[in-house]
Amino acid sequence: MVANYGNPLQEQKDLLAGNAFVVLAKKVLVVSGEERLMWLNNMFSQKLDELAPMVSTEALWLDMNGRILRDFHIVDDGQSCYLITFSAGFDELVTAMQRLVFRSKVTLDHKPEHKVIGSFTKGLPGLINWKDPWPETSEGGFRYGARPEHWDYFESVVLELPELQEARELALTALRIAAHRPQGPDEIDERSIPHEYDWLATAVHLKKGCYRGQETVAKVHNLGHPPRRLVFVHLDGSQHELPEAGAEILAEEVIGKLTSVGQHFESGPIALGLVKRNFTGTHVKVKLSNGEEVSGTLEEIVPPDAGAVVDVSNFRKKN
Repeated sequence: MVANYGNPLQEQKDLLAGNAFVVLAKKVLVVSGEERLMWLNNMFSQKLDELAPMVSTEALWLDMNGRILRDFHIVDDGQSCYLITFSAGFDELVTAMQRLVFRSKVTLDHKPEHKVIGSFTKGLPGLINWKDPWPETSEGGFRYGARPEHWDYFESVVLELPELQEARELALTALRIAAHRPQGPDEIDERSIPHEYDWLATAVHLKKGCYRGQETVAKVHNLGHPPRRLVFVHLDGSQHELPEAGAEILAEEVIGKLTSVGQHFESGPIALGLVKRNFTGTHVKVKLSNGEEVSGTLEEIVPPDAGAVVDVSNFRKKN
């Protein structure tokens, strides 16, 4: 491993070329035991009870109201299931999941020596490699918006770092924003539901049932609309300062907030943001930390009419 931090724009090019990796602020929970997949299937939004060995998938853990608590990147090796997730609140996560074991034949284990790295390099040597299903639409999923740009991304669980250049996470963040890729904890807040991010495409299986939050997922998808929607933001590059994640997005009033911000080697300053569903304008202002404002242009990721996919016209005619 060679740590040679320099220009983050060059680091992005090195990442895309497969010559660099990023050490991620993530941890790994290993779930073992003969009932592990059924146990996880009963908790998460993804269908996991028939997950084949070495097949990568993604799942969300929701509360009773269908709000997102955490996202997981999941691979099973035939004996154990590896759950990769963000490190914030990890100890509390393990405690909460341990309480849900009851009599299920599963065991939970976390080894501090496990490191998680992100790269665009297939097959890095390690304990497990997770291939991001984004931007495809997984079986049982549904995408509201247009398919985003190609995103050939991997996360690897390793004990030792590879002999490649080490890039910074800010370089990876800009590439992720360009691919319209949401991730926790960046995009998640206390109000988040999957539909707002087009996360039904890869993290929710709409034909499975019996998991916490399923009722909200089904109601919003079939009959309602998410209150907010994810947008891509082109920021004015003439300013020396980038706005911070959480900065307000303004039209005539506050219509949302930025969730992730980056400087892309081709597109310049870009961001992801959440805005009110019914706001359809494109020209906005974003507030900087010094109180000044920078101009921005919105591009649609999740359309305003997302949700309400059930055709109720025949039902209305009969009634």
